[in-house]
Amino acid sequence: MKTRLRRSLRTRLALLAGIAMLLLNIVISALVLYGIRDDARDVRSLEVSGKATRVLIQVKKNRLPPVLDPNGLDGIQVVDAAGRPVAWTPSLAGKPRQTAALSHPERANTVAELCDLPAFPGRCQIVVALRAYQPDGTWVIYAFAPAVPWYVSPQVIAFEICVTAGLVALTWFGVSRVVARTLAPVSSITTRLAEITTGGGGMRVPVPETDDEIRALAETANQTLERLETAMRKQEAAMEQQRRFTGDASHDLRSPITAMRAQVEEALLHPEETDWRETGAEVLASLDRLQAIVDDLLTLTKLDAGAPSPREPVDLRELVVTETARPRAKRVVTILHEGVVVMGDRLQLARLLTNLLDNAERHAETRIVVTVRQQDGTAVLEVLDDGAGIAPDQREIVFQRFTRLDDSRNRDAGGTGLGLPIAREIAMAHGGTLTIEDSDAGARFVLRIRGPGG
Repeated sequence: MKTRLRRSLRTRLALLAGIAMLLLNIVISALVLYGIRDDARDVRSLEVSGKATRVLIQVKKNRLPPVLDPNGLDGIQVVDAAGRPVAWTPSLAGKPRQTAALSHPERANTVAELCDLPAFPGRCQIVVALRAYQPDGTWVIYAFAPAVPWYVSPQVIAFEICVTAGLVALTWFGVSRVVARTLAPVSSITTRLAEITTGGGGMRVPVPETDDEIRALAETANQTLERLETAMRKQEAAMEQQRRFTGDASHDLRSPITAMRAQVEEALLHPEETDWRETGAEVLASLDRLQAIVDDLLTLTKLDAGAPSPREPVDLRELVVTETARPRAKRVVTILHEGVVVMGDRLQLARLLTNLLDNAERHAETRIVVTVRQQDGTAVLEVLDDGAGIAPDQREIVFQRFTRLDDSRNRDAGGTGLGLPIAREIAMAHGGTLTIEDSDAGARFVLRIRGPGG
């Protein structure tokens, strides 16, 4: 179907070019015919005048016979001073004076094209009138010859028709070939796009070697396809991550629910032997874990949706002092520089710090070190524990949702696996970064956010 459309475009352009050439040739041919007809009429008038001059000489010599030789003309008629025909060719024998329209005494000869004369009804004639000045007055010799038709001659018309037909055919052929060669890259692009639509090969179209609009079209199409391919890859990666996230979330949500169900079922099997206070505490612990997971999921959902949050100047030193005031199982040491201020959501930044402290508390041996400082216009917040640390090849894995390393699972089965991903999402929402950097011992989490003037 696309090929048919392409050919149709080529045909339409060739047809338009052919019609334009035809109209141009008609106009030029009309002008040429007009000029040729004028020249032919002048030539015929001179020819008729030459033949009429012989009769004029006869009149001057008083040797005018009553019947004249037509000499290839349609007729000759001599009229005396009284307006009576006195000599004529056989075709005009007994005919009255054919015309008086050319009677101009002040002019020796006159040429005109006249139609429907008495002797030539329905026809047009070139009439030459020569005046002979005789003693009794002015005699007039009229010579008649067929007028030159509008088409001059059949040969001229045939020639112009042949030239016009040849030029129209040449135009049609030339335009058709040029358009076909011009649209050839478009056909290749169309074919390639059809293959891409059916899932064949890479997402690129051929770029023609010519430096024209079609090359620009192909390059633009490739840029669009490249962006589309990148977006599709990102979408596929996001979908794969979503699938993993859904699976992990289902597993982590199922674990506390399964634990609660087992605890309740066991208690119901032996109600008289069950310590209901202990069972209630166990179920409440599972509910706390379930609530923690749901809260973290809601937080991630809000961060993923990019929900707007208030922005205000936040002093990181004051934030750390406030959040570390709560007693913890491990000693917290702070190294805080003054004047480290960022623009952000105080509640979200507090959540980020709390998640980092909770993570450090689970893995530290004896203490946690929190540092706030300024570095090249960037606010830096570090949380360092003195635990076993994280291997370099696993430093990005811990930021994946529902990811807990084996050591973490063994030491803290109650973690949701969402604390660090939430912390990184908050950092990104503030235009910053959260990474794990090298340290002499333990895991060193570093938050960097540009200051208000950065």
